[in-house]
Amino acid sequence: MNPRVLVVDDEPGVRKALQRGLKAEGMDVITAADGPTGLRLAETGSFDVLLLDVMLPGLSGYRVLQRLREQEVFTPVLLVSAKDGEIDQADGLDLGADGYVVKPFSFVVLVAQVRAVLRRAQQDGVPRGPLRIGSLVVDRATREVRWDGSPISLSPREFGLLEVLAARAGTVVTKDELLRAVWGDEQAATRNVVEVYVGYVRRKLEAVGAGSLVRTVRGHGYRAADPQLDQVLPG
Repeated sequence: MNPRVLVVDDEPGVRKALQRGLKAEGMDVITAADGPTGLRLAETGSFDVLLLDVMLPGLSGYRVLQRLREQEVFTPVLLVSAKDGEIDQADGLDLGADGYVVKPFSFVVLVAQVRAVLRRAQQDGVPRGPLRIGSLVVDRATREVRWDGSPISLSPREFGLLEVLAARAGTVVTKDELLRAVWGDEQAATRNVVEVYVGYVRRKLEAVGAGSLVRTVRGHGYRAADPQLDQVLPG
């Protein structure tokens, strides 16, 4: 699946340019315009890399990074800032950033840095923390799912399907993508089996009051999203 990138920047022009450019490079991109929204999105653990501006309204990029690391969210972070001083860069790296990009930057070089960070994370085995959507927690280490602290019993296929949707929270996942990710090369598996298992997962989520988290996007596939954040996530 495509790498998922979260861009947090208060400049609309920068957000749009990065979203357009990174999508052209084969990445799924979500954007946020302020620190608190960026933090809440990043806390889900569903991104492969964060591009985080330092000067943000509501909460600085440094504070967002600090809180993520305190919560043991180890998603790679590239700080982006017009501040080019050695102390500024050292402060960011000391807080746990994986790189520091100075504005104005070359887009070609930025993409190369993003890809380098992704490669390092893959090689180093960056800890895969739990995925969170609202009160739903999908723990990839223990293969457990909880809603507001209470466990939800899922079969291995159901867990795999929900894991894929949660890992790409806010973006549409097609039936073919779910089929490949959860059923692999099984010849008997069809798009219809995806619909059946989405129904199974929805019923179990509905039983705990979380039925609205998995939505059908007609003609495209399915999307998992926190209702409180859905308005800031592109369809």
